[in-house]
Amino acid sequence: MFSGAHVILHTPDAEADRAFLRDVLGFPHVDAGRGWLVFALPPAEVAVHPTEGEPKHELYLMCDDIVGTLTALEDRGAEISRPVSDQGWGLLAALRLPSGTELPLYEPRHPTAHGLSP
Repeated sequence: MFSGAHVILHTPDAEADRAFLRDVLGFPHVDAGRGWLVFALPPAEVAVHPTEGEPKHELYLMCDDIVGTLTALEDRGAEISRPVSDQGWGLLAALRLPSGTELPLYEPRHPTAHGLSP
């Protein structure tokens, strides 16, 4: 039924953040026209969490080795904005995009669904 998901990051400096996704994170991409890059992402999953506040959406990049991933990304010029912290459900950190926005990543310690076919 579904062929994929399309995630949108709203950012004050889209051009710089696109270059970061392309050059630092190394995500393959297509040019949808006039430099509007659309990036391929690793397999994904979606979770639904309750909230008492305003509903919101979050994007986390998952990795198998967060320390190794952060080291490799720092070597490519990424700024680590939040060091690794143990959240119980996984190890969490964040990168700073050129626009100043944080991009969280984590090494899960819970069962994941991203390898399953819908």
